[in-house]
Amino acid sequence: MDNEKELMKNESGLGAIKIADEVVSIIAGLAATEIDGIAGMSGGVVGGIAEMLGRKNFSKGVKVEVGEREAAVDLFIIVKYGARIPDVALAAQENIKRAIETMTGLSVVEVNVHVQGVSFPEDEVKEEDTRVH
Repeated sequence: MDNEKELMKNESGLGAIKIADEVVSIIAGLAATEIDGIAGMSGGVVGGIAEMLGRKNFSKGVKVEVGEREAAVDLFIIVKYGARIPDVALAAQENIKRAIETMTGLSVVEVNVHVQGVSFPEDEVKEEDTRVH
């Protein structure tokens, strides 16, 4: 695959280890959803409205750039109303960095958090109602 990066050359001659960019995106997305205060991931701003994505596709709302040994992450989120945005963003940065470095061995050089909107409690109730039906 073109989006796979060779991470390590095995000196014993067994071969190379490759991790797809999509895998790094999924790890970042899963780590982000663990943070209290994040209502969901954003697919970007469409017509001035932040499009909220469900939690099933964890790589949506995440953009990664993976090099041979380093990764950079851009995270697009919707924050719950009442949450302190700097605290939520910092917690997301730390959790994403820890998860990627632990699972892949890549060094995360930056995690940029882009807050695309705020979710109000009635918005969350409407989403849950539509999922049930």
